[in-house]
Order: sequence, then structure tokens, then C-alpha cells
Amino acid sequence: MPRLYAMADAQRTPTPIDQLAEDWVDRVVELAPTAGTYIGRHEVNDRFGDYSPAGVQEMADAAAGTLRALDALAPADAVDEVTKDALSRELTLELELHRAGAHLRDLNVIASPAQDIRSVFDLMPTESADDWSVVQRRLAALPEALHGYTETLRAGIAQGTVPARRQVIEVISQIDRYTASQGFFAAFAAGATAGDDDLPASLARDLVHSANAARVAYDELGAFLRDELAPVAGVEDAVGRDLYALHSQRFLGAAIDLDETYEWGLEELARMVAEQEEIAREIAPGASVEEAIAFLEADESRKLRGTAALQAWMQETSDRAVAELGRTHFDIAEPIRTLECRIAPTQEGGIYYTGPTDDFSRPGRMWWSVPEGVEEFDTWRELTTVYHEGVPGHHLQIAQAVYNRAELNSWRRLMSGTSGHAEGWALYAERLMEKLGYLDDPADRLGMLDGQRMRAARVVLDIGVHLGKPRPDGQGVWDAGYALEFMTRNVNMPFAFVQFEVNRYLGWPGQAPSYKVGQRIWEQVHDDYRARKGDAYDAKEFHRRALNLGSVGLDTLRTAIGAL
Repeated sequence: MPRLYAMADAQRTPTPIDQLAEDWVDRVVELAPTAGTYIGRHEVNDRFGDYSPAGVQEMADAAAGTLRALDALAPADAVDEVTKDALSRELTLELELHRAGAHLRDLNVIASPAQDIRSVFDLMPTESADDWSVVQRRLAALPEALHGYTETLRAGIAQGTVPARRQVIEVISQIDRYTASQGFFAAFAAGATAGDDDLPASLARDLVHSANAARVAYDELGAFLRDELAPVAGVEDAVGRDLYALHSQRFLGAAIDLDETYEWGLEELARMVAEQEEIAREIAPGASVEEAIAFLEADESRKLRGTAALQAWMQETSDRAVAELGRTHFDIAEPIRTLECRIAPTQEGGIYYTGPTDDFSRPGRMWWSVPEGVEEFDTWRELTTVYHEGVPGHHLQIAQAVYNRAELNSWRRLMSGTSGHAEGWALYAERLMEKLGYLDDPADRLGMLDGQRMRAARVVLDIGVHLGKPRPDGQGVWDAGYALEFMTRNVNMPFAFVQFEVNRYLGWPGQAPSYKVGQRIWEQVHDDYRARKGDAYDAKEFHRRALNLGSVGLDTLRTAIGAL
């Protein structure tokens, strides 16, 4: 069998462009230690960066300096050409977003400093007293980080650049859960142990003290949001065409025709509905999609009850996929074979993946944030989620880049890339699993299509709301109320999930369409490659070459694969 996902046999000699990329990683880690934690740079685990306007400007200045230095360097080889193209595009776009004041309104329900400052603790080692000492120091630094963030949002108020009121109100609710008597910080400190041993009494006291200070700081942020930002926050959820175009390009690493993509989204949604209807009739002769879903939901053999059962099923399913695909279709390196499936310590909704550290001491992890009150889960609905987040989806894609240090510098392995590349690959991987026979059960295919239909609906909803397009039903223009109604009609999920999802789209413009649009571009890149290769085409070779590039913007992917 060919070595599909192994590292390159020969270590590549680093070039000046590689060194510049390494220096940029070091600079990002210095200025944004939470990014360092994500990639396993533990030396910064005891602190936060500066979230104030001065800190944001320092990061922008660093990006501008790196871009100037990059422009002056000539690529030494094809690897350099990809690095220069990808890094140049990313830095240029980040500077455009900075000039547009995106940081002044950086508040949403899923991926803003309001969540990131808390969620970094999910990734920190907690196996020893020394680990907990580092956690304690970062907890102690949290109030200053939140104060800097508040200063930036306050500067946005002064300039009239503010987030939508809906996002402010939802984040206030999240903060209330963080700081409750049984919320994250209280439970985190109370549950601190060093393996099977208790912590030293002084460290335990310091942890409780710092966790309480963190709770107070988050309560202060909540008060600021409630008393100062909410009254002046935007009434409209839409960000408008110009800002949306920047966000879309940021999440895709590609510039697209937004109007053409909206129309394609409508067509893709109709195609998904037709495919679902056909499979529904396989499940129960003559059944509608709704009737087929009701039939499956009544099947106790396809149901999980409680988060413990969910976690165990996720892990078993993931382990089986890694073992079987590693024997048959992919050569998966040993460090990549470990994927941990966990229930997230929050109840915000959403399923997500976090990559391994550079040395794989923290493996890749699949997280499920289950909303409060949700206790039942349907395996037919979620099977492709495990493939999407795990293997051959995000975990194979991201962990392979981390592993490929023989060819790629640290930036290419650990920090580059876009949502469109990652999520597009994951949806591409779902369809690949269908082709490989892992979704032969019509129920599992219906579950996959349920997700694909949701992703198509999000393209239409996201562009529709933020660009103020006419509604498909001809009754006015898109708004939040219609978005919720539209999404409810196009997904089969508990209302708590749907509501969170819609709020996420409204506050994170351009991200949700990057999944389906990313899949579209991945498929176009694959089909173009296949047409060029003709009889010499080999699917395994395409996947090897594409994934060994690491995570890059989709325009860079198209250019790099087009040169092969």
C-alpha cells in the first residue's frame, strides 16, 4: 500500500521564508498566548495577551512588519511559493479587517474574546500540582485581560462601531452561566486535583481566590455589556456587503461572488431536499422526510440517553474509523491514531475539534457542548458528525499537518489555514465516507443529508441576512425572525440547537457558509485535478498531496494543486 499520510522521507532545509514564518509564530505566541496554548507552547500558559486597543494595535503593527519582510523575499522552491502566497494573503486580510475596525465590535456568542478567554482553560494541562500552579497564574491574569477587552469595546462605542444588540444580550447570558455558584469557574477550582492526590493547601486556596477573582471580572464585563454596550448596540443584525465580503474572504481564504453563491445555495438546498425525499422512501415506503425521521426517532436501537452514553459512543465510533481506515484506505501515522472524544464543560451548543499540540502530548480532541436539558441523541443523525470532526475529517487533516514537520514550517503546520479549508474538507470527507460504504444504511445517509441540507441552508441564510437580500418566499427581506423560521424548517434538531445556531450566524458573518462553499471549492479543485490527470488520476495521490500542503486558504489550495 502507498504511504498516503506519512511524513516526507527527507527533512527539508529551512529557507529564509521558513524562518520568517517561524518568527511570525513566535511573535503571535508572544502577543496572543492563548494561541500558544492551542499549539502547545506551554511557556506562555500562565498569561494572557493585551486585549486593549494598544495591544490590538501592536499585533497589527507586527503583522504589517512581517508582511513587508515577506514581500522582500523570493521563494526558494515550491514549498516556499505556497508559504509566501498563503501568509501574504492572510496578513493582508487581517490588516484590512483591522482598518475596518472589526476588533472594536468583536463580540458574538461563539468565537470572540468573551468566550476565548474562558475556553483556553479547557486545553491546559491539569495532571500535576505544577500544572495547577500555571492554571492559577493564568486565572490571576484573567481580570486584566477582560479589562483590556472592555477598553476595546468601549473604544468601539466612542467610534460608533458596535456589535449587534442580540449578540450582547446572548453573551450576558453566557457570562451569567460562567459565574453562577455552580458555574465554570467555581466547578473548575473545586474540582482541582493532582491525579489521585489533593493539591497543597496553599495552592488550593490560591486557585479558589483566583477563580473567584475571575468570576468577579466576568461579572464586571457582564455589567459593562448590560449597562453601557447594550443600550447603544446595533439594532440590525446585518453587517452589510462590504464588511461581509471581508469576513467571507477571511473564513474561506478565497474571494467569491456573493450573489452567485447565494443563488447556488438555493439550488444546492433544493438538491439536498430532493435527495432526502428519495432516501426517506427507502426507509419507509411512501414516507415523507418528516415521516421517515419520526420513524427513526422511535427506534430505540438508534438512540443514546445521557452525555456519558454519548461520549462512549463517540469514542467507540471514532476508534473504529481510525482502525479500519488505517488498515484499508489511509496510512495513518501512529501519533495521529489517538483522538479523544469529550463532552465540553460548557452548555452552549455546538460540536468542535481542537488540534494536537506540536509534540502530540495533547492529542486531537472532539468536543460536544450539549445545551442544558438535552439528554437524548440519535446515532443515525450524528454518525457523520464523528467522521466530520474525526477521521477522515478534521483530525486527519489537521493532525497530518502537525505531523508533517519534515516539509512544513511551524506556521504551515500549526497556525495557517481557514474555516473554508478545514470545514470544506470535513464535508468533502463526509461524502467520501459515503463512497467508501460507511453510510450504506439509509438512515445514516439521511442523517448525513440532514447535515448537508443544514449547511446549504446556512449559505442562503447567512448571505441573505447580512446582505439584506429578498426572502425566497417573496415576503420582504431577510431578518432574524425569518432566519429562525427558515432554519427551523430546514433542520431537524432540538429548538435549543437551532436557536443557538441562528444566533451564531448572525454574530459571526461569513463563517457558516464557509462549510458548504469550502466543500464546493474542494470538489472543484479535485475535479480539475482529475480532469488534468486523466488516466493517471489516483484519488489517494490527490488526497496525499492536498493534505500535505497543510491548512491553507482555498485560493492558495487551488493555485498549489493547479501547479501539480
